[in-house]
Amino acid sequence: MYDVLYPSYWVLTERLFMAALMGGLIGWERELNHSPAGFRTHILVSVGSALIMLISIYGFSDFAHLKNFVLDPSRISAQVVSGIGFLGAGTILRQGVTVSGLTTAASLWVVAAVGLSAGAGYYFPAVITTLIVFIGLIIRRWLDRMFWNKKTRAVLEVWADNDESRLSEMVSIIGRNKSISIKKLRIEEDREDMSKITFIIKIKGTSLEAQLLEELQHLEGIHRVEQVY
Repeated sequence: MYDVLYPSYWVLTERLFMAALMGGLIGWERELNHSPAGFRTHILVSVGSALIMLISIYGFSDFAHLKNFVLDPSRISAQVVSGIGFLGAGTILRQGVTVSGLTTAASLWVVAAVGLSAGAGYYFPAVITTLIVFIGLIIRRWLDRMFWNKKTRAVLEVWADNDESRLSEMVSIIGRNKSISIKKLRIEEDREDMSKITFIIKIKGTSLEAQLLEELQHLEGIHRVEQVY
């Protein structure tokens, strides 16, 4: 009875590290895909979920001897399932009729489940789920690149003044090129008066045309344009 209610520090550490390992694996794939939630976010969600499950199971063991005390491990951990929806919603981006970020939102939801499973010591389904998700994401990206879409991925970083009109002008210039499609974009404030805008795009070939880069560079309020890869 003692071992059930009071696990060793090794058991607790093992479960948290297993959650970090499995969540990090899925997050690493999302990081490679330049998703809004990457390696660190997935680890945090997985480890946090595992900790909540550990608290649900063992956190109230000191009260188990009290009369009429009912231990319900599912009560606290169940809130993770609904709560993760708010975090996932933050990764979804809508631009006109295009919606992106749904895969990342789903991966966060799965990672939360993996963390709960690891926290409960239910390793086998957690590991299998992690492998299925990871392999599924990798294979889907590989098939997309090899068979369904001959375009390659490129990352374009632009440092510009904090002006919404600049962004619309850049999107318009890039969109005029029929061989380029914008998949995602991310805006980060580098300074109070300047932001770094990262375009994740698909192109035919291996690099962007020099003319396009020059056209973006000559826009008013643009400080630097660089193709990362």
